Amino acid sequence: MRLRFVLSQTIQGISRNLAMTVSVALVTFISLIFVGAGALLQIQVENLKNDWYDKVEVSAFMCPASSSTPNCAQGEATQAQIDDVAALLESDALEPYVEEVYLETKQDAYEAFQEQMEDTVWAQTVTEDQMQVSFRVKLVDPEQYQIVADELGGRPGVEVVVDQREQLEPLFLILNRTTMLSIGLAVVMIVTAVLLITTTIRLSAMSRRRETGIMRLVGASNLFIQLPFMLEGAFAALAGAVLAVGGLYLGVKYLVEEWLATSTPWVQFIDTGDVLTVAPFLVLAAILLAGISSLVTLGRYTKV
Repeated sequence: MRLRFVLSQTIQGISRNLAMTVSVALVTFISLIFVGAGALLQIQVENLKNDWYDKVEVSAFMCPASSSTPNCAQGEATQAQIDDVAALLESDALEPYVEEVYLETKQDAYEAFQEQMEDTVWAQTVTEDQMQVSFRVKLVDPEQYQIVADELGGRPGVEVVVDQREQLEPLFLILNRTTMLSIGLAVVMIVTAVLLITTTIRLSAMSRRRETGIMRLVGASNLFIQLPFMLEGAFAALAGAVLAVGGLYLGVKYLVEEWLATSTPWVQFIDTGDVLTVAPFLVLAAILLAGISSLVTLGRYTKV
């Protein structure tokens, strides 16, 4: 009987403030869309790091015949210098950091260049002698690339040491900043949602102030009086959470899985499973949002 009364009061309150309830649901929806997008972006960043960092190599390019680099002032790297770098990479000192070493000769570099630039003028003008010897070093732990780079840099015959990680960092920086932007917008929208929920509950409580006064006179508990108002806010916030989860699910399914993932299959993108992982946290956030807003408002506006 009491449950039926609480539910009837909740439905009555929603119908009285339908426009505000819809507004709360929409603002909560937008807020949680940004929160969910930020979480999914962070998952995507971690996926890319796990996938690409494992493939990061440090490349040591030996001095070619013509180079303006100070380290190559004595001309092209000699065979002794090449052997010295190879011995260093295979030494016990670097064994904990180096997983595999590949030596690219001038012929290998020339063949790779011809394959990549097959239809260009450069392919006809470049000769094998103009290529340079290089070492491709796969690391045990890509996070420790600096140790290997420091050992190779400045050695006789080494023109430059290139870390592929440096080419990936700008991408991850952009993605991380996009995540922070999403979270910042989400915070603004969540504050807006809290204000709307408190306003909705306040209006509902004020419109039924006489009813709550009578309920208090006949001995109704605070929880029994306040529960309908709390359920109004929870219903609106929960509706927004469901919309947010649905929007993220459809966005990932059609934009990521059926478009991006099929056009770039070598990239490990997020999927709908990640959305379902994030979904419970979004629903929980909506419940907490409504709960906090209710506690802030009801103590004052349900007094006699």
